[in-house]
Amino acid sequence: MEKKRALITAVVVALLGILIYTQFKEWRNFDWATFWAETHKVRKIHILHGILLIYIAYALRALRWKIFLKPIKNTSFLGLLPPTLIGFTGLALLGRPGEFIRPYLIARRENLSVSSQIAVWTIERIFDMGAFTVLMVGAIFASKGLRTLSFYPRIREGGFFLVAAVAGMALVAIVIAKNGSRLADMAQVQFGRISAALGQKVADKIREFGLGLNTIHGTWEFVQLSVVSVGMWYVIALAYREVTHAYAVPTLMHLTTSRVLLLMGSSMVGSILQLPAVGGGSQLATISALSAIFDVPKESAASCGILLWMVTFMAVIPLGLALAHRAHLSLRKLSEESAHESSAAKP
Repeated sequence: MEKKRALITAVVVALLGILIYTQFKEWRNFDWATFWAETHKVRKIHILHGILLIYIAYALRALRWKIFLKPIKNTSFLGLLPPTLIGFTGLALLGRPGEFIRPYLIARRENLSVSSQIAVWTIERIFDMGAFTVLMVGAIFASKGLRTLSFYPRIREGGFFLVAAVAGMALVAIVIAKNGSRLADMAQVQFGRISAALGQKVADKIREFGLGLNTIHGTWEFVQLSVVSVGMWYVIALAYREVTHAYAVPTLMHLTTSRVLLLMGSSMVGSILQLPAVGGGSQLATISALSAIFDVPKESAASCGILLWMVTFMAVIPLGLALAHRAHLSLRKLSEESAHESSAAKP
C-alpha cells in the first residue's frame, strides 16, 4: 500500500512539475511585483464573505448527510457538523489518505457500520456531480453570460455531454437499485477471469453503491437531497464569485455566476492532480482558465487562482483542527484507522 501511494505521489509530482514548467515557460515575462501588488490590494470583506459561504456549504453537507441517515437513524445536524469539518480538514492536509475520515468519524459517532457510511459517501459524490451539472447546464442554455465567449458552441456541446452523462448515471443507479446483488455476482465472475482480486473489488463496489442507494427511501427524500445539493453548489459558486470580485480588475470584478461555474468546472478537473496541503492541479487549472478564457492578466489570474484554492479548500483547516484538538483526535491516526476500516468493511 505504501509503495503504491508513493508511486502515485511521484507520478502526480512529475505531472505537476511538467504543468508548472509549461505554464511559467509561457509566462517568461511574469511580473512578480504586480502579482504581490494585486494580492495585497484585494478587498478583504469579499474574502470574508467567501469564507463564510464556504462554511455554509459545509453545514449543508452535514444537513444532507442527516437526510441520508434519516431512514436508518434519527441523527442531529449539530452532531454531524464537527465530523464534516474535521473530515474536510483531513482531506485538505493529507489528500486522498484523509478522504475516508469523515464517513469513519460519523460511523463511530452514530454507532453505525463503516461500510454503510462509505456507501453514503459514494452516493453523496453522485449527488455532487448531478447538482453541479444542473447548475452548469442551466448556465449554458439559459444564461447569456457564456454566449459571448468565442468558443460557446464547444461549451454547449459539453453541456449536452454532461446531460447525457448524468442521465447514464441515473440509469445505472436504477438498474443497480433493482438488481444490485445479481449484477455484483455477474461482475465478480466476469472480472474474476482477469483477476480474482479485481472481480472481488468490482463486486464490492457495486454492492457498496447499492447499499448507498438504499438510504433513499422515497421521492420526498430524493427531492430534499436534490434541493440541498443544488443549493450547496450554488453557495460554493457564490463563494467563488466573492473571491473574484475582491480584485480591482474589471474582468474579475464583473465575473457573472454563469462564468464562475465554468471556472469551477476547470478547477474540479484540475483537482484530479492534487498534492496534500499544497494542491497544484486545481490552482493551475483555475489560473489557466482565468487567463485563457476570461482574458485576466496573468499576474491577477495567478493571485486569484491561489486565493480561490485557499478560500474554498483550505479555509476549513483552522476550525477543523480546533475541533479535532478538542475531541483529542489525531488526523493521521484517523486516516490510518479509516483506511483500514474501509478496506476491511464489506457491504
